[in-house]
Amino acid sequence: MTDPAPTPYPGRRFAAFLFDMDGTLITSIESANRAWSEWAQGHGIDPHHVLSILHGVRTIETMRRLGVADPEKEAAAITAREIEDTSGVTAIPGAAAFLAALPTERWAIVTSASRPLAEARLAAAGIPVPPVLVTSEDVVHGKPDPACFRLGAERLGVDVAHCLVFEDTIAGLTAADAAGAAAIAITATHTHPIGTAHPAIPDYRGLTVATEADGLTIVAG
Repeated sequence: MTDPAPTPYPGRRFAAFLFDMDGTLITSIESANRAWSEWAQGHGIDPHHVLSILHGVRTIETMRRLGVADPEKEAAAITAREIEDTSGVTAIPGAAAFLAALPTERWAIVTSASRPLAEARLAAAGIPVPPVLVTSEDVVHGKPDPACFRLGAERLGVDVAHCLVFEDTIAGLTAADAAGAAAIAITATHTHPIGTAHPAIPDYRGLTVATEADGLTIVAG
């Protein structure tokens, strides 16, 4: 039996936790890959290329990178497909219990998905929608721009420098670093190392949270 991964940031207290959604709290790869692959094939674009660039960033930015004629229209179309098809969307192991241990005013979801898509996927995975949900509509520039995490902290009424970000992509971890937050890489959906120096955990099993007046601390469950 292998030893459990060490508890990240042992003893350190944070004002709040900021969670990415896809790949961090839920796995939606099957749903996203189906929608994007069908879309790419219908537009004569290599699906493998599309799937290699879409994760962790806003749909509109992927469309712009692909150089489509009407990125807003195509982004809306692919989002509608993803909302309709949430088959296979599930929670990352241990995520629901970990979130349940957090005071609702101490955590937020900061995602590159639209609000309707975020709400559909969270419902499919059985994850509650928190009072603070930052989505693609809330920022001008998506990850790796840090504005989304700064906004999440602001809406929670805390300093982003005192927050811990949970992420699964380089774009998201880069955004967390740029915002001045600490960060953890979640590797549940990865088959290869992410390639980051951040502390990494596969999922939330074996972890819980100690809540004090002056902050949250991750502890072994």
